[in-house]
Amino acid sequence: MTHVVGEACIKCKYTDCVDVCPVDAFREGRNMLVIDPDECIDCGVCIPECPVNAISTEEDLPQAQLDYIGLNAELARHWPTITKTKSTLAEADEWAKVQDKKAMLDRRAGNEPDEVDAPRATGTA
Repeated sequence: MTHVVGEACIKCKYTDCVDVCPVDAFREGRNMLVIDPDECIDCGVCIPECPVNAISTEEDLPQAQLDYIGLNAELARHWPTITKTKSTLAEADEWAKVQDKKAMLDRRAGNEPDEVDAPRATGTA
């Protein structure tokens, strides 16, 4: 079994947990972190570090969030490793109190530019 980041992390992305992970199992998305199940050694040191209680073991994950097991595995394959604490998202404290945030998950990697910042193709005729 491994640890899983659940819905509470969406739009908060507190990164207190990444500094304590001995195997660098956290991956960074735009508005959430996930745990790579292939890297996690199930030590549990990350659980008390999360201020919104978003991290749990697979067996302690609420029934309504069981799909986050697969979601963590899927997104961990595409998102970059994060190993150092970063600033929280601007409105993290407000979003920490919100339930049912799955629809707000941004599947882009944490290092992916906003579409407006992305290079644009220029056509020459």
